Amino acid sequence: MKKVSDILTRKGSSVVAIDANALVLDALRLMAERNIGSVIVTEDGEYAGLLTERDYARKVILEGRSSDGTTVREIMSTGLPRILPNSSIETCMHIMSDSNIRYLPVFSYDKLCGIISISDVVAETILFHEATIEHLKSYIQS
Repeated sequence: MKKVSDILTRKGSSVVAIDANALVLDALRLMAERNIGSVIVTEDGEYAGLLTERDYARKVILEGRSSDGTTVREIMSTGLPRILPNSSIETCMHIMSDSNIRYLPVFSYDKLCGIISISDVVAETILFHEATIEHLKSYIQS
């Protein structure tokens, strides 16, 4: 069974982070530059939460706030479920579905070691199924 560590091995474990005191506009620019939909939020260099495009849409745009007058801390998501590198992909799918979230921080010994998205989970599942199909084809042909 595929694990979160397989995703991190494939995509890498580096994360893009921004300080909680930064302006939302700066976070949006960072996400646009990196072509990502979320960014880790830090306070004093430690994980504090996650800022997503969904946070921006719901907590800035819909509330009529200003991107250059609102700090990341004001709209970031906190208290997200945490997963371990040895968590199964299936577990991640259940957590994401049940919690209606698209991103999960990955922790090892209380230290952030990556982040996975629903896209990562889908891609890993597809790769697993493709490998299984190829293995079955090879088995049938031999």
